[in-house]
Amino acid sequence: MRHGKKFNHLGRTSEHRNHLLINLSKALLMNKRIVTTLAKAKALRKYVERIITKSKVDSMWSRRIIFSYLQDKEVLKELFNNIASVIKDRPGGYTRIIKLNNRLGDNASMAMIELVDYNELYSRNKNSSSNKKSTRRGKKRKSTAINIDTQSVDVNSETTKKTEVSV
Repeated sequence: MRHGKKFNHLGRTSEHRNHLLINLSKALLMNKRIVTTLAKAKALRKYVERIITKSKVDSMWSRRIIFSYLQDKEVLKELFNNIASVIKDRPGGYTRIIKLNNRLGDNASMAMIELVDYNELYSRNKNSSSNKKSTRRGKKRKSTAINIDTQSVDVNSETTKKTEVSV
């Protein structure tokens, strides 16, 4: 029975599950986006978001703590040099899970997990909408009258001139 168990064990022993999450988090931090099963992506989100939150403070203590989780100097450099500078103003929610089609071999539900600030499609839309100020109140619309200089132009006379020239 799994009474009181708060997280998904993913059908693995604790040591195997820890190494799986370490390897998935390394791949996510280096590539910014990975495709995995939905259950692994949900378990990875909790693991990675704690690591990214700790990386916001660039100190020797936080570097050592995160190194104890990841066990890789290259990923640590990538995290502190590039990722932490991009997400420093974000209060949380560093990852996004997008559900994909089921896998053909075993019909497992697949998902793509990515770092939110590294998606160019969403970031372009975000920047353009942030410049636009929006309110919920209705505004009085200004009447935009188009001032056209009225000139007396006789369409029939122009067409007859064109026909005279063409003959």
